[in-house]
Amino acid sequence: MDFNFTETQTQIAEMVRDFANKHIRPSMMEWDESQTFPVELFHKMGELGLMGVLVPAEYGGSGLSYFEYVTVISEIAKVCGSIGLSVAAHNSLCTGHILYFGSEEQKKKYLPKLASGEWIGAWGLTEANTGSDAGNMRCTATRDGDDWILNGTKNWITHGKTGSVAVVLARTGEPRAKNNVTAFIVERSTPGFSAGKKENKLGMRASETTELVFDNCRISDTQRMGEIGDGFKQAMKVLDGGRISIAALSLGIAKGAYEASVKYAKERQQFDQPIANFQAIAFKLADMATKIEGAELLIYQAADMKNRGVKMTKESAMAKYYASEISVQIATDAVQVFGGYGYTKDFPVEKYYRDSKLCTIGEGTSEIQKLVISRDILSQ
Repeated sequence: MDFNFTETQTQIAEMVRDFANKHIRPSMMEWDESQTFPVELFHKMGELGLMGVLVPAEYGGSGLSYFEYVTVISEIAKVCGSIGLSVAAHNSLCTGHILYFGSEEQKKKYLPKLASGEWIGAWGLTEANTGSDAGNMRCTATRDGDDWILNGTKNWITHGKTGSVAVVLARTGEPRAKNNVTAFIVERSTPGFSAGKKENKLGMRASETTELVFDNCRISDTQRMGEIGDGFKQAMKVLDGGRISIAALSLGIAKGAYEASVKYAKERQQFDQPIANFQAIAFKLADMATKIEGAELLIYQAADMKNRGVKMTKESAMAKYYASEISVQIATDAVQVFGGYGYTKDFPVEKYYRDSKLCTIGEGTSEIQKLVISRDILSQ
């Protein structure tokens, strides 16, 4: 594996860094405090091709690989985890599901709008009582002639209120039966489809998280993706790529916290010298740097396998598990490096600290990642 950035990656990193410093950094704390989802920002990112990174050019996307995608997400997350999370969810979940499993007609209809940022996408799998127990979901889709009628709710949905379109996984068979879930594309304007409660979160506060509510929501069978009963299999494949997304998000948050810590440690004086001169601080920085490089290697290994179309369920789970856990550890140590100042909103690390924890929960908890990894290694 070539560990050097390609010229394209370098150019994208510089472009995203400049954009984030100009358009995200000045307002991120205001968005965080008010839990404002900055819709216009995402339209601007669409103009730069950041809302359709993996979408082929024929559907209006940037047509880039997972290497460039990891670069985009991590560079945004170095500045603001909330914006990085929303970009990741839009690209890899809603847009990704349609890209991989939509019909040609569905791709032509939805991908250009999603890739341009004209439309923002949501993805509905999780429910209040079926987080990891997705086979027992209560949101149902019942066949009625050439239509389907959706009833139920989805929870913890990124862009659940603002999203113009959602990919929704609904149960079309008996609870816990095999192949009992089907995927549907539901547009925001569809009668019977609405947003429910907006969550008041610890971190990632500028990334909108709400319920999706379906009350006798009627959609055409043309909105179904793939065969009836294939939804869960599709979702698991989408989540393989989604784990790379959250790993990249975790990496960006970790890098942001680390870089802020190094800068502060060189500037902060105690006993007439920078605190970076003290072994207690220097060793924390050494641990941070080592963990970041280890996470980066795991992420790019999974990204390389994804690019080559090789099965990478275990590798993406390892990348997501390790990167998210070290992100929390690094953000915690960053607060410690800053001392009392790290506990205030005047300095950046308290936000990295709050944002990082979601990475160990969203798109499969650390415990689920260990389950995925252990099942893979024990099946050989």
